[in-house]
Amino acid sequence: MKVSGSLSGAVTVFCFASGALLPATAAGQAPQPGEESGKWQFTATVYGWFPTINGKVNFPGDLGSTDIHVPFHDILDHLKMGAMGALDAHNGRWGMFTDVLYLDVGGVKSQTRDFSIGNIGLPASATTDLSLDLKSWVWTVAGEYRVASDPTWTVDLLAGARMLYIKPTLGYSITGDLGPIVIPGRSGSKEVSETLWDGIVGIKGRYAFGDNREWFVPFYLDVGTGQTKLTWQGVAGIGYSYRWGDVLATWRYLDWNAKSGKPIADLNMSGPMLGMVFHW
Repeated sequence: MKVSGSLSGAVTVFCFASGALLPATAAGQAPQPGEESGKWQFTATVYGWFPTINGKVNFPGDLGSTDIHVPFHDILDHLKMGAMGALDAHNGRWGMFTDVLYLDVGGVKSQTRDFSIGNIGLPASATTDLSLDLKSWVWTVAGEYRVASDPTWTVDLLAGARMLYIKPTLGYSITGDLGPIVIPGRSGSKEVSETLWDGIVGIKGRYAFGDNREWFVPFYLDVGTGQTKLTWQGVAGIGYSYRWGDVLATWRYLDWNAKSGKPIADLNMSGPMLGMVFHW
Protein backbone atom coordinates (compact mmCIF):
# COMPACT_ATOMS: atom_id res chain seq x y z
CA MET A 1 0.00 0.00 0.00
CA LYS A 2 1.29 3.45 -0.89
CA VAL A 3 -0.03 6.70 0.45
CA SER A 4 1.10 9.96 -1.12
CA GLY A 5 -0.34 13.40 -0.54
CA SER A 6 0.19 16.94 0.76
CA LEU A 7 -0.22 18.52 4.19
CA SER A 8 -0.74 22.28 4.67
CA GLY A 9 -0.08 23.93 8.02
CA ALA A 10 1.66 27.04 9.27
CA VAL A 11 4.83 28.05 11.04
CA THR A 12 6.49 31.17 12.38
CA VAL A 13 9.66 31.49 14.32
CA PHE A 14 10.07 34.51 16.56
CA CYS A 15 13.21 33.84 18.54
CA PHE A 16 14.43 35.96 21.40
CA ALA A 17 17.27 35.77 23.90
CA SER A 18 16.90 35.29 27.61
CA GLY A 19 20.12 36.57 29.10
CA ALA A 20 21.86 36.56 25.68
CA LEU A 21 21.52 38.07 22.22
CA LEU A 22 20.90 36.01 19.10
CA PRO A 23 22.91 36.97 15.99
CA ALA A 24 21.62 36.30 12.49
CA THR A 25 23.96 34.64 10.01
CA ALA A 26 23.82 37.67 7.72
CA ALA A 27 23.72 40.32 10.41
CA GLY A 28 25.36 43.55 9.32
CA GLN A 29 29.00 43.48 10.34
CA ALA A 30 30.18 46.86 11.54
CA PRO A 31 33.12 48.20 9.52
CA GLN A 32 36.15 48.16 11.76
CA PRO A 33 38.75 50.93 12.00
CA GLY A 34 41.53 48.42 11.76
CA GLU A 35 42.54 44.80 12.03
CA GLU A 36 44.36 45.05 15.34
CA SER A 37 45.31 41.58 16.53
CA GLY A 38 44.42 40.73 20.12
CA LYS A 39 41.22 42.80 20.23
CA TRP A 40 38.03 40.77 20.01
CA GLN A 41 35.01 42.27 18.23
CA PHE A 42 31.52 40.76 18.33
CA THR A 43 28.22 41.07 16.43
CA ALA A 44 24.87 39.97 17.89
CA THR A 45 21.32 40.24 16.59
CA VAL A 46 17.83 39.77 18.04
CA TYR A 47 15.53 38.68 15.21
CA GLY A 48 12.39 36.87 14.12
CA TRP A 49 12.20 34.52 11.11
CA PHE A 50 8.90 33.64 9.38
CA PRO A 51 9.69 30.77 6.98
CA THR A 52 7.72 28.58 4.62
CA ILE A 53 8.77 24.90 4.76
CA ASN A 54 8.68 22.68 1.68
CA GLY A 55 9.98 19.14 1.33
CA LYS A 56 9.45 15.51 0.51
CA VAL A 57 9.70 12.69 3.06
CA ASN A 58 10.03 8.98 2.23
CA PHE A 59 8.21 7.16 5.01
CA PRO A 60 8.93 3.45 5.51
CA GLY A 61 6.43 0.73 4.61
CA ASP A 62 2.95 1.39 3.28
CA LEU A 63 2.86 5.18 3.57
CA GLY A 64 5.39 5.79 0.81
CA SER A 65 6.32 9.41 0.12
CA THR A 66 4.60 12.56 1.40
CA ASP A 67 5.01 16.13 0.21
CA ILE A 68 5.24 18.83 2.89
CA HIS A 69 4.10 22.42 2.39
CA VAL A 70 3.95 24.65 5.47
CA PRO A 71 3.21 28.27 4.42
CA PHE A 72 4.28 31.24 6.55
CA HIS A 73 1.12 33.30 5.94
CA ASP A 74 -0.87 31.31 8.56
CA ILE A 75 1.63 32.28 11.26
CA LEU A 76 1.35 31.16 14.87
CA ASP A 77 -1.26 28.46 14.15
CA HIS A 78 1.00 25.43 14.38
CA LEU A 79 4.23 26.55 16.01
CA LYS A 80 5.03 24.33 18.99
CA MET A 81 8.51 25.64 19.72
CA GLY A 82 11.18 27.65 17.96
CA ALA A 83 14.59 28.83 19.15
CA MET A 84 17.87 29.88 17.61
CA GLY A 85 21.16 31.31 18.75
CA ALA A 86 24.51 32.24 17.29
CA LEU A 87 27.77 34.00 17.98
CA ASP A 88 30.10 35.89 15.62
CA ALA A 89 33.57 36.91 16.90
CA HIS A 90 36.66 38.42 15.24
CA ASN A 91 40.25 38.93 16.33
CA GLY A 92 42.20 40.75 13.65
CA ARG A 93 41.39 39.27 10.25
CA TRP A 94 40.44 35.88 11.70
CA GLY A 95 37.07 35.01 13.18
CA MET A 96 34.41 32.35 13.66
CA PHE A 97 30.68 32.01 14.01
CA THR A 98 28.19 29.34 15.02
CA ASP A 99 24.43 29.33 14.42
CA VAL A 100 21.90 26.90 15.92
CA LEU A 101 18.25 26.65 14.83
CA TYR A 102 15.55 24.46 16.41
CA LEU A 103 12.01 24.06 15.05
CA ASP A 104 9.05 21.98 16.23
CA VAL A 105 5.92 22.51 14.13
CA GLY A 106 2.70 20.59 13.61
CA GLY A 107 -0.22 20.80 11.23
CA VAL A 108 -3.49 19.00 10.47
CA LYS A 109 -5.40 18.52 7.23
CA SER A 110 -8.92 17.35 8.07
CA GLN A 111 -11.49 15.51 5.93
CA THR A 112 -9.34 15.37 2.82
CA ARG A 113 -9.32 13.00 -0.15
CA ASP A 114 -6.29 14.68 -1.73
CA PHE A 115 -4.12 11.55 -1.71
CA SER A 116 -4.18 7.96 -2.95
CA ILE A 117 -3.76 4.43 -1.65
CA GLY A 118 -2.00 2.09 -4.05
CA ASN A 119 -2.39 4.70 -6.81
CA ILE A 120 -6.18 4.58 -6.30
CA GLY A 121 -7.97 7.74 -5.24
CA LEU A 122 -10.21 7.60 -2.20
CA PRO A 123 -13.91 7.02 -2.94
CA ALA A 124 -16.29 9.94 -2.41
CA SER A 125 -17.63 8.25 0.72
CA ALA A 126 -14.20 8.14 2.43
CA THR A 127 -12.17 10.94 3.98
CA THR A 128 -8.92 11.15 5.93
CA ASP A 129 -7.43 13.31 8.64
CA LEU A 130 -3.67 13.79 8.25
CA SER A 131 -1.35 15.21 10.91
CA LEU A 132 2.33 16.08 10.67
CA ASP A 133 4.82 16.87 13.41
CA LEU A 134 8.22 18.10 12.24
CA LYS A 135 11.18 18.48 14.59
CA SER A 136 14.52 19.73 13.25
CA TRP A 137 17.91 21.02 14.33
CA VAL A 138 20.17 23.02 12.00
CA TRP A 139 23.70 23.80 13.22
CA THR A 140 26.20 25.79 11.18
CA VAL A 141 29.76 26.44 12.35
CA ALA A 142 32.57 28.06 10.37
CA GLY A 143 35.88 29.88 10.54
CA GLU A 144 36.25 33.25 8.79
CA TYR A 145 38.95 35.36 7.15
CA ARG A 146 38.28 39.07 6.58
CA VAL A 147 39.30 40.21 3.09
CA ALA A 148 37.81 43.72 3.22
CA SER A 149 37.12 46.16 6.06
CA ASP A 150 36.49 49.85 5.43
CA PRO A 151 33.57 52.29 5.92
CA THR A 152 31.88 50.96 2.75
CA TRP A 153 32.64 47.23 2.59
CA THR A 154 33.04 44.46 5.15
CA VAL A 155 33.59 41.03 3.59
CA ASP A 156 34.50 37.66 5.15
CA LEU A 157 35.30 34.37 3.46
CA LEU A 158 34.20 31.32 5.45
CA ALA A 159 34.62 27.54 5.59
CA GLY A 160 32.98 25.09 7.95
CA ALA A 161 30.17 22.56 8.27
CA ARG A 162 26.38 22.35 8.62
CA MET A 163 24.36 19.63 10.34
CA LEU A 164 20.69 18.86 9.72
CA TYR A 165 18.75 16.63 12.11
CA ILE A 166 15.10 16.11 11.19
CA LYS A 167 12.32 13.90 12.55
CA PRO A 168 8.94 14.04 10.76
CA THR A 169 5.97 12.05 12.09
CA LEU A 170 2.89 11.48 9.91
CA GLY A 171 -0.42 10.36 11.44
CA TYR A 172 -3.55 9.31 9.54
CA SER A 173 -7.15 8.34 10.30
CA ILE A 174 -9.48 7.12 7.52
CA THR A 175 -13.28 7.20 7.87
CA GLY A 176 -16.10 6.12 5.55
CA ASP A 177 -16.53 3.36 2.96
CA LEU A 178 -13.31 2.48 1.12
CA GLY A 179 -15.09 0.20 -1.37
CA PRO A 180 -12.59 -2.11 -3.13
CA ILE A 181 -9.55 -0.68 -1.32
CA VAL A 182 -8.24 -3.08 1.33
CA ILE A 183 -5.88 -1.78 4.04
CA PRO A 184 -4.72 -3.43 7.28
CA GLY A 185 -5.77 -0.49 9.47
CA ARG A 186 -7.72 2.73 9.22
CA SER A 187 -5.44 4.75 11.51
CA GLY A 188 -1.81 4.84 12.47
CA SER A 189 1.40 6.82 12.25
CA LYS A 190 4.89 6.60 10.77
CA GLU A 191 8.07 8.46 11.60
CA VAL A 192 11.62 8.72 10.32
CA SER A 193 14.70 10.53 11.58
CA GLU A 194 17.97 11.43 9.92
CA THR A 195 21.17 13.37 10.64
CA LEU A 196 23.15 14.82 7.72
CA TRP A 197 26.55 16.55 7.77
CA ASP A 198 27.93 18.72 4.95
CA GLY A 199 31.05 20.81 4.49
CA ILE A 200 30.38 24.40 3.37
CA VAL A 201 32.25 27.39 1.97
CA GLY A 202 30.86 30.88 1.54
CA ILE A 203 30.99 34.64 1.93
CA LYS A 204 29.24 37.17 4.16
CA GLY A 205 29.39 40.86 4.88
CA ARG A 206 27.75 44.23 4.24
CA TYR A 207 27.83 47.15 1.84
CA ALA A 208 27.16 50.61 3.34
CA PHE A 209 25.83 53.58 1.38
CA GLY A 210 24.15 56.96 1.87
CA ASP A 211 25.48 60.39 2.91
CA ASN A 212 26.78 59.04 6.21
CA ARG A 213 26.72 55.37 5.17
CA GLU A 214 23.80 54.82 7.56
CA TRP A 215 22.08 52.49 5.08
CA PHE A 216 23.61 49.09 4.36
CA VAL A 217 22.95 45.85 2.49
CA PRO A 218 23.74 42.72 4.58
CA PHE A 219 24.49 39.55 2.60
CA TYR A 220 25.38 35.91 3.22
CA LEU A 221 25.87 32.94 0.89
CA ASP A 222 27.22 29.43 1.45
CA VAL A 223 27.20 26.20 -0.52
CA GLY A 224 28.29 22.70 0.39
CA THR A 225 28.03 18.96 0.00
CA GLY A 226 28.78 15.77 1.88
CA GLN A 227 25.96 13.52 3.04
CA THR A 228 23.62 15.48 0.76
CA LYS A 229 24.05 16.18 -2.95
CA LEU A 230 23.89 19.90 -2.32
CA THR A 231 23.03 22.31 0.47
CA TRP A 232 23.05 26.09 0.32
CA GLN A 233 21.92 29.10 2.27
CA GLY A 234 21.40 32.70 1.21
CA VAL A 235 20.44 35.87 3.09
CA ALA A 236 20.10 39.44 1.77
CA GLY A 237 18.14 42.57 2.60
CA ILE A 238 18.40 46.14 3.79
CA GLY A 239 19.46 47.75 7.07
CA TYR A 240 19.82 51.12 8.78
CA SER A 241 22.44 52.11 11.36
CA TYR A 242 21.76 54.10 14.54
CA ARG A 243 24.12 55.09 17.33
CA TRP A 244 22.89 52.22 19.50
CA GLY A 245 23.01 49.62 16.71
CA ASP A 246 21.27 48.57 13.49
CA VAL A 247 17.85 47.42 12.32
CA LEU A 248 17.48 45.17 9.29
CA ALA A 249 14.93 43.33 7.16
CA THR A 250 16.15 40.36 5.12
CA TRP A 251 15.03 37.25 3.29
CA ARG A 252 16.60 33.94 4.38
CA TYR A 253 16.66 30.69 2.38
CA LEU A 254 17.95 27.25 3.43
CA ASP A 255 17.96 24.26 1.07
CA TRP A 256 19.01 20.60 1.04
CA ASN A 257 18.95 18.21 -1.95
CA ALA A 258 19.41 14.73 -0.52
CA LYS A 259 20.96 11.70 -2.17
CA SER A 260 18.68 8.95 -3.52
CA GLY A 261 17.31 6.49 -1.01
CA LYS A 262 17.42 8.91 1.92
CA PRO A 263 14.32 9.36 4.15
CA ILE A 264 14.43 13.12 3.50
CA ALA A 265 14.40 13.58 -0.27
CA ASP A 266 14.36 17.39 -0.33
CA LEU A 267 13.86 20.19 2.18
CA ASN A 268 13.89 23.98 2.03
CA MET A 269 12.91 26.80 4.36
CA SER A 270 12.52 30.40 3.21
CA GLY A 271 10.91 33.58 4.47
CA PRO A 272 11.33 37.13 5.80
CA MET A 273 13.49 37.91 8.81
CA LEU A 274 13.50 41.08 10.94
CA GLY A 275 16.24 41.93 13.40
CA MET A 276 18.11 44.39 15.62
CA VAL A 277 21.91 44.28 15.46
CA PHE A 278 24.39 45.14 18.22
CA HIS A 279 28.19 45.47 17.95
CA TRP A 280 30.79 45.63 20.67
